[in-house]
Amino acid sequence: MGFVSEFKSFLDRGNAIDLAVGVIIGGAFGKIVSSLVADLLMPPIGLALAGVKIVDLKLRIGGSADAPVTINYGSFLESVVDFVLVGLCVFLLVKIVNGIRKPTPSAPPAPPPDIQLLTEIRDLLKPAA
Repeated sequence: MGFVSEFKSFLDRGNAIDLAVGVIIGGAFGKIVSSLVADLLMPPIGLALAGVKIVDLKLRIGGSADAPVTINYGSFLESVVDFVLVGLCVFLLVKIVNGIRKPTPSAPPAPPPDIQLLTEIRDLLKPAA
């Protein structure tokens, strides 16, 4: 089977389309959560911390007055909060979808005829109580 026919088979199964839709939705969802963190959550937290804008928190480690070298830990903190919220939302979404898709338990399949016969023989050979 050649590469082209394998690729065509892959596309025919729909996996590529599902993956593309997932990536697009995931990207848009990530932007929404990033905006939630940056625009709605961090400003009140900064206000509670004496009016500090979290994203602007820096530690100067060198450089000149014109070009300081800084560690921007405020941006990092915002990214951590962003990551935690995205993870939480994905976890909740998967939990909800799995709850909806929960399969109903079905009766176990009947044993094959040879097993049924062996079970009957076993039951006949049991001593009477």
